[in-house]
This record gives sequence, structure tokens and C-alpha cells, in this order.
Amino acid sequence: MRRRRRGLWGWLWRLGALGVLWLAGVSAYILWVGDRDQAAPADVVIVLGAAAYDARPSPVFEERLRHGIDLYKRGLAGRLIFTGGFGGAGARFSESQVGRRYALKEGVPPKAILIETVSRTTRQNLHQAARLMRENDLHRAIIVSDPLHMARAMRLARQEGIDALASSTPTTRFRSFNTSWRFLLKELYYFHRDLVLEAV
Repeated sequence: MRRRRRGLWGWLWRLGALGVLWLAGVSAYILWVGDRDQAAPADVVIVLGAAAYDARPSPVFEERLRHGIDLYKRGLAGRLIFTGGFGGAGARFSESQVGRRYALKEGVPPKAILIETVSRTTRQNLHQAARLMRENDLHRAIIVSDPLHMARAMRLARQEGIDALASSTPTTRFRSFNTSWRFLLKELYYFHRDLVLEAV
């Protein structure tokens, strides 16, 4: 009996160690994807939505908008797609409308901007962006989001059939150890949730 218990604990310890190694590997992958900048000539820059406060972008969204507009102004793409619907009941502007207003103030011409106003999640952001790309004969996109969010965004973009390049924001509002780890844990959860959903 004692030998059997030792054997059981031995297997549990091995499984726990494998679990820790797996999580460390996935975390390293998320960090690696977020660290790369693949920005290169494309048809469009897709800026993924984030929270907005009435007509004002949240700090996280503003970082994404700045970077997306910078890529556009560098001549890497001729169009911008802003994604994101209405954050809640009573919201006057969708996230994408806030993004459009911000870009217009930065001198981006209206004809260069495409928006959708119905998405609420990253998957929906990219589904709607893919639809806009098809409707406007756009084939290659640069995806803009936060570094820790980029691995999931790229996987979902591929599922939507988007020929995508990753370009994370060079700065992030998730700077402190506490906020960075919480964001990383959230992305680890979504990574495994999506694997389960894909397997079903």
C-alpha cells in the first residue's frame, strides 16, 4: 500500500512538473509573438478595439490607435480598419467610431478609414475586419494590438482567413508587474479555452 501511494505521488509530481513546463512554454510563445514586429507593406492596418469612454479612447486603445496611425503614415498600408462595437447601454459612440474620430484629428483622410460597429470580442473584431477586407478587395493586413494580446489575435486572424502580419504597440499600458501578470494569465486562459473549443 505504501509503495502504491509513493507511485501515485510520483506520477502526480511528474504530471504537475509537465503542467508547469507546458504553461511556461505557452507563456514564452505569447511573449515571443508579442515581441516581434512584422510590419511590412500591406493593404490595410487593422486596429483591434479596446475600451472607450464616450468619445475618448481609453489609454490602452489610444496606444493602439497611435501605433496603427503611425504605420499608415509610414506608408505601410493605404487603409485603416477600426474595430469595436458599443461598450454598453447608453454609449454614444462605438469603439471604432472613437477610433475614426481620433484618426481624423490626426490628419487621416476619411476615405482611408473603414469601420464596423457590431463586434464585442477579439474574434468578432477579426470576423468583421475580414468581411470589410473582402468587400473592399484588401488582401494583406497588419494587425495592431497589445504585445500580450497578439498571439491570440494572430491565431484568430488566421482562422478568419486573413493574411496577417503582427505589429504590437511599442509601448503598453500594462506596465506594472501586477497588471502584466494578470493580462498574461487572462491570455493563458483564452489560449487553452480556444484549444478546447477548436477540438469540440
